[in-house]
Amino acid sequence: MRPLSEVRDLVLARCPRLAPRDLPLAHVRGCVVVDDVVADADLPGFASSAMDGFAVRAADVASATEDIPVVLDVVETIMAGQTTARTVGSRQAIRIMTGAPVPAGADAIVPVERSRFSDGSRDHDETVAILAPAEPGQHVRGAGDDVRAGTVVIPAGTVLTAPLIGVLAAVGRTSVEVVPRPRVGVISTGDELVEAPRALAVGQIRDSNRPMLLAKAAEAGCVPVDLGWVRDDVDAVAAALHAAAFRCDVILTSGGVSMGEADVVKLVLQRMTDPQWVQVAIRPAKPFALATVDGVPLLGLPGNPVSSLVSFEVIARPALRQMAGRPVEGLRVRARAAVALDRRPDGKDHLLRVTLDPADGALTATPVAAQGSHQLWATAQADGLALVPDGPGIPAGDEVEVLVLDPEALVPGRP
Repeated sequence: MRPLSEVRDLVLARCPRLAPRDLPLAHVRGCVVVDDVVADADLPGFASSAMDGFAVRAADVASATEDIPVVLDVVETIMAGQTTARTVGSRQAIRIMTGAPVPAGADAIVPVERSRFSDGSRDHDETVAILAPAEPGQHVRGAGDDVRAGTVVIPAGTVLTAPLIGVLAAVGRTSVEVVPRPRVGVISTGDELVEAPRALAVGQIRDSNRPMLLAKAAEAGCVPVDLGWVRDDVDAVAAALHAAAFRCDVILTSGGVSMGEADVVKLVLQRMTDPQWVQVAIRPAKPFALATVDGVPLLGLPGNPVSSLVSFEVIARPALRQMAGRPVEGLRVRARAAVALDRRPDGKDHLLRVTLDPADGALTATPVAAQGSHQLWATAQADGLALVPDGPGIPAGDEVEVLVLDPEALVPGRP
């Protein structure tokens, strides 16, 4: 058996970061920026109104109250996107809409809610009654009060979210150089697999691994590619894998990588470039395969659903993160064992599925009820994988390292 760290290094060496590409903004969500993005101008580029109201000189309305308003002459109206050459003079106001440039001479905005037209009608707005004083700068968005020219608005290595794509557009970018999201193909093989709504016969099982791994690939920030199911036929599986290599950056299989000589996936991989079958020193998820199909890495995960999931988390996900330009390591935390995590020495590190309770400011890890490699429903309740090193286990109350599966598990009050 080989240590998990050694197997991970082996896989990471086969899964380098994808080559950067310049992509339009419509296609960069979830991608990693290659270089710093710098603002080439102030944002906003001009002082603008934060409210619908009136641009005034603060000194003119310093004494305004509802009982004794200050009446100003309305000399113009500015809509968003418009400008004016007029300067606001003494006892004057310019009606202004949100986002419009603040005219020269004005140093404050009085919201429309703090005004009324002198004759009580909005049909005649030659004058306006200001009902409250305004401080200089009130409701004025200063030039550059969001970003100054020369500011790094998105550092290299940042994962692009929807708001950050908005920032890219705001600084004038129509495209940006990114590491593209890896296209991850997931294929199922095995005559025993059946998809709903087809009824199960004796000896048959539902294909749960492919939907799960496709969802995991998407969760990891990749583009999942459903390669479907292929029967247990060497030529059919080989043809499916070659077709997958044409479409994908990496291929995931589940099952057929154990020691059995008749495993079809194993027979096919023997034809590929430098296939390796590894017994990883962990429990669950001991069997693992690594190969190259037409230059594309293939990661062969074990077939038991929980083993497939664990293998994805500790071996495949780090490789996919590296390919996407993200940090290899996921979120790891230290938690207190709620109960004794007993085990026997067997030369393996055990990965127990646990729930995480963030109550009282300290994380507590509690194993889920069932830990079998086939018990997927129980595993679906888990928030993380607790690493219990080879040996007698971890006493209750001692710290244990946990690889977090669900970061939201750390949010207090999560439903």
